[in-house]
Amino acid sequence: MNNKLEVEVGDIVRLKKSHPCGSFEWEVLRVGMDFRLKCLGCSHQVMVPRKKVEKSIKQVKRKEG
Repeated sequence: MNNKLEVEVGDIVRLKKSHPCGSFEWEVLRVGMDFRLKCLGCSHQVMVPRKKVEKSIKQVKRKEG
């Protein structure tokens, strides 16, 4: 059974823990072994290992279009 989470570039992900600026939502800029995420609150960008991101995702909002 394939349990892979389908996250694409441009999607908005809501994480379990908030960023220090208070935002829970991040835009996905890159997908691979690591995810590049941009905080929607303060525009800070981080690279996070895939496993860590997949564990902490609460919700995925698909990009419009």
